[in-house]
Amino acid sequence: MHHRFTIVEASKHIGEKVKVSGWVNTRRAHGKILFIDLRDRSGILQVVFVPSNKEVYDTAQTIRPEWVVEIEGQIVKRPDSMVNDKIATGQVEMSAESLKVLSESETPPFEIEGDGYDINEEIRMKYRYLDLRRERLKNNLIMRHKVIKFMRDFLDKEGFVEIETPVLTKSTPEGARDYIVPSRLNSGKFYALPQSPQQYKQLLMASGVEKYYQIPKCFRDEDPRGDRQPEFTQLDLEVSFAKMEDVMDLIERLLVSLVKTLYPKKKIQEIPFPKITYKEAMAKYKTDRPDLRKDKSDKSLLAFCWVVDFPFFKAGSDDGYPTGKWKPTHNPFSKPQDDFMDDLMQKKNIENILTTQYDIVLNGFEIGGGSIRNHRPEALEKVFEIIGYKADEIKEKFGHMLEAFRYGAPPHGGIAPGIDRIVSILQNEPNIREVIAFPKTGDGRDFMMSAPSEIDEKQLNELHIKVSLPKQKKKKQ
Repeated sequence: MHHRFTIVEASKHIGEKVKVSGWVNTRRAHGKILFIDLRDRSGILQVVFVPSNKEVYDTAQTIRPEWVVEIEGQIVKRPDSMVNDKIATGQVEMSAESLKVLSESETPPFEIEGDGYDINEEIRMKYRYLDLRRERLKNNLIMRHKVIKFMRDFLDKEGFVEIETPVLTKSTPEGARDYIVPSRLNSGKFYALPQSPQQYKQLLMASGVEKYYQIPKCFRDEDPRGDRQPEFTQLDLEVSFAKMEDVMDLIERLLVSLVKTLYPKKKIQEIPFPKITYKEAMAKYKTDRPDLRKDKSDKSLLAFCWVVDFPFFKAGSDDGYPTGKWKPTHNPFSKPQDDFMDDLMQKKNIENILTTQYDIVLNGFEIGGGSIRNHRPEALEKVFEIIGYKADEIKEKFGHMLEAFRYGAPPHGGIAPGIDRIVSILQNEPNIREVIAFPKTGDGRDFMMSAPSEIDEKQLNELHIKVSLPKQKKKKQ
């Protein structure tokens, strides 16, 4: 018998001899009879060992939880009194005829059964490959896969082309600090990891692609903040010849369809999604990501809304922008609303200029933001001047964008919903780490790999890098 059945497949072959393999979930004895719950990705199967089959029975006595085993035997109906309605395979069990140990396991540092919320998170992250064996996290990963596949299929039908953009790129200000990568072949020079594919996707619009998307990793070197990750995943898209309403309509249709298809038990509070101005949101809810749920204790309620009419600029100059008077509230590539284009071009009335930015909010979390972009180089240049860049800095940092737009760029706009955040809300999870296979801590550490780590002298020398650490202050006793 060569074919290995998954547990759920095997459970349908009543009266037949089958082979299954997986992990020992639990092991228990009732008198002389030994029971093992065998687990694979598809589910759990109860396997019965009886003393009359001595060799197999004796081996079964030695096995422990999380050992990996292969078992052959007959699938039989359970007696009515023993049926387990809680699991898909609860009508049947396997009468074991042979048992092979494929791999032994040490005693795990925590229980694999249960949801794991009560276990210290650092330990769960250190042994993440064990943590992922639990039902809840396995289902989170499977649902994440389904959400992303749904998005891909939906956008494919809408005529979008999936295009990958580089991960080694140039350091440019986009609202957060860049992660920097030294270049060995061009010593003293550095790449940056992209905070988002913002510039590349706009350059793809200049290339005539018209409808682009990808599922990229984005990297931001931020100060520790509870529910943030140094790398996160977006659905990134851009459309040519589009107005605000076109992008908003597309995303609204995508989200409504996604929820109805994959989460039919969830209820969307209001369709079409309500639109609130930034001013209204701040006045009424004191936040630009209001939680509009009528019943906040209802886990299946989804209150989406759009926030629009954001100011283009705000006072201040942190986040990697030059020390000037103004910085963009979102990113510098946005286009002002039509009524304010003259003000932008004349660099006047700056604090009142409204932008074409639109944010989508779900249950009090911002799950995506986008805008229509300045596709005319002279308008984009004015934004950089208002932020405080000098002419030579604009050329050095953004020359490639301005030049590209001088060769007939179409009007375009886009959005980038956050996949980690969307999946965590749909899965009723308290934070995004629960829906990421291998997350990092709030301060960017990976306990499993012990990253970040020091690198050896040889590598540093090849890169012509010298590390000078600040002197440690002596702690007061």
